[in-house]
Amino acid sequence: MGIHLQQAMEIGKYLVTQRLLGRKRFPLVLMLEPLFRCNLACSGCGKIQHPKEILKQHLSPEECFAAVEECGAPVVAIPGGEPLLHPQIDEIVRGLVERKKFIYLCTNGLLLEKSLDKFQPSPYLSFNVHLDGMRELHDKCVDRKGVFDIAVQAIRAAKAKGFRVVTNTTVFQDTNAKDIQELFDFLTTLGTDGITISPGYSYEWAPDQDHFLKREQTRSLFREILTPYKTGRKNWNFNHNPLFLDFLIGEKDYDCTPWGSPSYSVLGWQKPCYLLNEGHYKTFQELLDKTDWNQYGRNNGNPKCADCMVHCGYEPTAAMDAMQPNNIGRSVKALLGIS
Repeated sequence: MGIHLQQAMEIGKYLVTQRLLGRKRFPLVLMLEPLFRCNLACSGCGKIQHPKEILKQHLSPEECFAAVEECGAPVVAIPGGEPLLHPQIDEIVRGLVERKKFIYLCTNGLLLEKSLDKFQPSPYLSFNVHLDGMRELHDKCVDRKGVFDIAVQAIRAAKAKGFRVVTNTTVFQDTNAKDIQELFDFLTTLGTDGITISPGYSYEWAPDQDHFLKREQTRSLFREILTPYKTGRKNWNFNHNPLFLDFLIGEKDYDCTPWGSPSYSVLGWQKPCYLLNEGHYKTFQELLDKTDWNQYGRNNGNPKCADCMVHCGYEPTAAMDAMQPNNIGRSVKALLGIS
């Protein structure tokens, strides 16, 4: 499993502590978006659809640190936009490492190689490079030729300098399972530290609304993609709890944990979900206290949630399930690479 041992132990301790304190709702991953500006216009993302005055804004390091302290989550994902466009991204990352947060700096890879000197390798820092397929498929997804090759070169450069590098792949309706399997084989040869995979979600900002998966399509496609892994023929290094992969193929039936991955950006705390566009609160506590959480999640009948199986909502559920006595052994084996 691609999750760092130190990270897994710290998250486990955090989850146990929250339960002992009697907290029913607590975050696992903070989605910290320091800016929406990007140097690509991917069809499955809509962040650059924000008005120009919003795209010009970015969070200061102090605002980022305040949000991290307010939220308290042990993991901080830094998506965007493209975070490496932020003029103080190195200061933000350095401050989060000092606070011993596990950081996933999400990037399309275009600026990664030239930015490596801004950072220091650390078990708390992982570059999370977006790759939706091999060369032809990925360049089609991001609507620009040559991006795949630049990203792969950046991965090699980052690994050569001692950085942790994971990848994230979003699967859409017209994705061919063999193409994704080929990508995973290739990433294995690169020596990446983990693979993240998730079905896409048709949130309203995305320009392309025609190629997102329905729930049964997701399960069928992921069963096909993951069969070589589940049967032991492939040893792909996933940056996931194995129970989340069980959920993707239909062996687990989880409901969403909508408070598990809150999002903070230049607009404030997004309510109530990273993928929905329903406004913002000024504080994290307002998000927790004022949201009617019974209105969210597939089991609560929200039509916007009916087909969603995205990692930001369901990985926290899988993480809590992994703490159950009957699942701890399997999670530990996966962490240690024992089949």
